[in-house]
Parts: sequence; structure tokens; C-alpha cells
Amino acid sequence: MLLIPAIDLQDGRCVRLRQGDLNDATIFSENPATIAEQWLDQGARRLHLVDLNGAVAGKPKNAAAIKAIVDTVAEEIPVQIGGGIRDLDTIEHYLDNGISYVIIGTAAVKDPGFLRDACSAFPGNIIVGLDARDGKVATDGWSKLTRHDVIDLARKFEDYGVESIIYTDIGRDGMLSGVNIEATVRLAQSVNIPIIASGGVTDLRDIEALCAVEHEGVEGAILGRSIYEGTLDFAAAQERADQLSAS
Repeated sequence: MLLIPAIDLQDGRCVRLRQGDLNDATIFSENPATIAEQWLDQGARRLHLVDLNGAVAGKPKNAAAIKAIVDTVAEEIPVQIGGGIRDLDTIEHYLDNGISYVIIGTAAVKDPGFLRDACSAFPGNIIVGLDARDGKVATDGWSKLTRHDVIDLARKFEDYGVESIIYTDIGRDGMLSGVNIEATVRLAQSVNIPIIASGGVTDLRDIEALCAVEHEGVEGAILGRSIYEGTLDFAAAQERADQLSAS
């Protein structure tokens, strides 16, 4: 089970949001690269970056902070990034500058042709982020709930060739309310590519619950508020996940 610390970037700082609300942000650091190094030192095997300003603007907005993080850790572990990725040039720029995986969210839902082109141009480097509430996909920073069924879209995007899917239960993200295991497993069972769980991870019990369904295709989890507020010790969580995966 791959546990992936999240670094959400807003105005060059590391923050965490509650349920995606840009007006409900907690600042955790003025220096995100220091945070990235901290997670690397604690045994992280991948980092998850979100350009929150970029997600709103539709183009990258935290270039200096992103570069500092990549310069700090990318030679040792992969870095994935999402937020405001709307064209192939942006993807190419990121991949040329040390990012390993690019996450496409809203644009994948609104412009499937773009996603198909991205998977064709950059095979193995494209991850889709699907954010859902009650099985329906949300877009535009979760402000718009679509009629798209998350499983139907996941199957379509798998056919396009995406590397994996990050599934976020938006009712739980940033709320420390536990992972929606049932919905995550249901999605994992419907496709043959890895599912990375996101949203609601609170403590070691959530990690153990995710490890118990790893065989269903739930291969990772993104950790946010829990590791910043201390309800979950990252190093201990990855160690426990490795124990369970080996058993």
C-alpha cells in the first residue's frame, strides 16, 4: 500500500482545505519544499501536489513552490501534480521538469478528447482524479455536481489508457471522518487499473481498512489533514501498511 503525503499549494504556501473550500484553508507552512523534505525523510515513496490557485485559474500558478519541491525530492521519489492542467503543453512542461505523473480532473470530465490525447502523447504518465458525492462526479473544485456516474467514467478513462485513478469522496475530504471503503472498493472492482483512495483518512484504523482491500485494486492512499494535524503518524502508518502487505 503506497501512502502518499499531499502538499496543497495556495499562494506559495502549504495549506489544507476542508471539503475543497478555498476560503476554509489552514496554513501549515510558508515553505512547501521543507515539508516535502520532511515527508521524504519519514519514508514517503511519492508526493502528491495540488496547485489550488491553478485549479481556479485553469493554468499553473505556483511555479516557484513546485520547482522548489521538485528540486528537493524528485531525484529520489516520484512527484505527481494536479490543478489547472488543461492542455498538452502544460503536461509536457511538467514532465520535462521533473514531475512523474500529471493528474487531470475537471478537464477529463469536460473534455474527454483532451484526456485521450494526453494518454496517447504521454503513456504511463497520466492519472485521472475523480471526485464524487453519492456516486456522481463533481467538477470545478467540487462546486458542480454532474450526472456522470463515477464507475461509468472510470471505465471509459481506463480504455483511454490512464495509469491510475485517484478517487475522492468529497463529502469526507479534509473532515477526518474516515474513508469510504465501500465506495472505493466498488470502483476498484469495476476497473483493472489501480485506484488511489483520497479523502477522510484519519488514523491507523483507516490504513488497516485500506490494506484489507488492497487485493481488490486499492493500491494507495493520499494523506492530508491527518498527517498535518497529528491524528496519523506518517512513518508509523507506512510501516504498518508494509507489514500488512507482506503478510
